[in-house]
Amino acid sequence: MRETEGSLRGKILRDLIAHAAKDHLIGKKVKNGELRRQLSETEPPWKCPDYFVLTPIEMPDFKMELLEVKEGEVKKDNKEGIVLTKNNNMVILQLHGGGYVAPLRNAYRMFAGLYVEVSHGMSVLTIDYRVAPENPYPAALMDAFAAFMYLQEQGYDPAQILLAGDSAGGGLALALCHYLKDQGMKLPGGIVAMSPWTDLTASGDSYTTNYERDPLFGNTKDSLIYNNSYAGDYDKTLPYLSPLFGDFTGFPPMLVQAGSYEMLLSDSVDMVAKARAAGVKVHLSVYDGMFHIFQMAAKMLPESKRAWVEIGKFIDILNHDER
Repeated sequence: MRETEGSLRGKILRDLIAHAAKDHLIGKKVKNGELRRQLSETEPPWKCPDYFVLTPIEMPDFKMELLEVKEGEVKKDNKEGIVLTKNNNMVILQLHGGGYVAPLRNAYRMFAGLYVEVSHGMSVLTIDYRVAPENPYPAALMDAFAAFMYLQEQGYDPAQILLAGDSAGGGLALALCHYLKDQGMKLPGGIVAMSPWTDLTASGDSYTTNYERDPLFGNTKDSLIYNNSYAGDYDKTLPYLSPLFGDFTGFPPMLVQAGSYEMLLSDSVDMVAKARAAGVKVHLSVYDGMFHIFQMAAKMLPESKRAWVEIGKFIDILNHDER
């Protein structure tokens, strides 16, 4: 599926992002540890909506947060009149983005709430995995694996676990599947990947074709997609770092979303082509005029709203198959 025309709101937001990113969001001032410090110093505490319960979970090396619907039926007071009931049939493991250098932020807590809504009440476990430069590869992968095992300890079969990730988190979800497969373990029931970062070598065509129009990463080689400490001394073509270079045989169904303006577009397109060639059921949606992780606009953009509706339909299909 490809949207035929970007919205006016999308164009305005794209231009605003490009203006801000030019000076301080993605240029020289944003690299690795500096990015993390800037974000942690300015972000206020997250206010959990009263129809959710947020439970912090301490792991040996990292922290997690479980977002659940309150017991009983809860009606959200909004125009849509959303009614949520707790759905234990599947659980969502969210792996957040941030280039492997940024920690869990409120934007991803908002993502968790949207996942609960579009999944009709499934719980969402979001992990604040260790990040570089202090904790390079394989720290994030091992934390994702530990969270996956934790959910199984809580009684979920791997087929009942849906991996959801954006950008680096989408790449991490795919890397986790490569790791599980290589370990001879059961894979999750499905994957939702928003603009997944699947190629840390930046070798795809869109790194050139979208160089001048990507509002977030474009027009500079000084961004974190070119300067990143996560890989360390490891070969960036290792599938646990760049899932694009792995074998996708046996992977679960996937929904992949990307924006036509982003430099990472080929990370999605090339990965999906390999997955399809390996027999994987995968759906790719490229939203015209959209930028990296446009889904963060939630319901403010028509494209973002459609993307979340699409995610909900994909989860419904998985949930029906699981039953």
